Amino acid sequence: MSSEDLNRFICKINDLNKLLQLINSDPQKKSLLEACETHDQVVSLASSWGLQIGRRWGEIEDSVK
Repeated sequence: MSSEDLNRFICKINDLNKLLQLINSDPQKKSLLEACETHDQVVSLASSWGLQIGRRWGEIEDSVK
């Protein structure tokens, strides 16, 4: 794993932790997340909250949805 990939991985973990905090403190956000049926829906919803959780380790920028 390159240093750049490691930094992106750490940022994703941080955003996932922020997502967890959001849904634990806001029942409406938790309900919205529970209503998601696909990975893409979860990623899109998280993105609307300012969180970037969709990128997988080793993906190049162009393949990010």
